[in-house]
Amino acid sequence: MPKRSAAIDAMPPSVLAHLRQLGENLAIARKRRRESLKDWAQRMGVSEPTLTRMEKGDPSVSMGVYATALWLIGRSQAMAEFAAPEHDHGALEDAVRVARARSVRKRPSLYGTPPRDEGGDA
Repeated sequence: MPKRSAAIDAMPPSVLAHLRQLGENLAIARKRRRESLKDWAQRMGVSEPTLTRMEKGDPSVSMGVYATALWLIGRSQAMAEFAAPEHDHGALEDAVRVARARSVRKRPSLYGTPPRDEGGDA
């Protein structure tokens, strides 16, 4: 029996909930198409138990199996959006912090470099 991955044990509850929802949605899509577990599993190239585990949102099922199921329902293009840079709020917040830090520094003169003081002869 294979050892359970530590990554699965460390998965946040919200991630597990999203996987369960994805699995349920994929099961609904299969049923709406009136496809049996056997036929759908065969089309995906997986066993029926693997398909059943995927439809329950099992995190140990490979991403490729989920991707193939999305492809079968015409939604594989959605995978590209999962980690699209424009949706990476953490990186966007970091870029804003960096921009703010830069704006606090002394800004250069609009007219170039300020005149140098040549020894105080005024």
